[in-house]
Amino acid sequence: MRKKDDTLRETLLDAARSISDTEGIGAVNIRSIAKKAGIAAGTVYNYFSSKDDILLALTEEYWKQTLYEMNNTISAVSFCAQLQEIFIFLRNRISQSAGKLMNSLGSTGTAGQMRMLSMQSELELIFISRMKQDPGLRTEIWDKTFTKEQFAHFLMINIMLLLKEETPDFDFFLTIVKRLIYESELENR
Repeated sequence: MRKKDDTLRETLLDAARSISDTEGIGAVNIRSIAKKAGIAAGTVYNYFSSKDDILLALTEEYWKQTLYEMNNTISAVSFCAQLQEIFIFLRNRISQSAGKLMNSLGSTGTAGQMRMLSMQSELELIFISRMKQDPGLRTEIWDKTFTKEQFAHFLMINIMLLLKEETPDFDFFLTIVKRLIYESELENR
């Protein structure tokens, strides 16, 4: 069996991204990608099993880049202020091309869910890391039944739900978080 060329895979993803950006996601298909990359359509199938597989790879790549940029952009000192910056950053990204890509993933099934779980796990790790950096967090709240990992998962689930809402009440969510993790809610307004 012939070894796959990672450079060609990236070229195919670049072609798909270019088509999506200029002509829309609906124009992305195996033939258009092959034509843009200057290869036979059959060669695309050596790297991707379907259009959905390509769109899923683009979505995963987009989220990796988004989380990387987000993590380097957030500058607030307190964890709750960082959480607010994270929410705004992600909301802006989803309203751009990320939302369109995610909505185009019609039949990715289990593979799509597994890849998105991986991205959500990355976000949870970011939350844990940032919580550890905030000296104002109550330390006595963490125990076997209430861990930072569980709390990060709770945060991720609720932020994902809020991101889907047309008019999210993020302030209420943030108030709950503040009351849980700070000595006094007034300390970190």
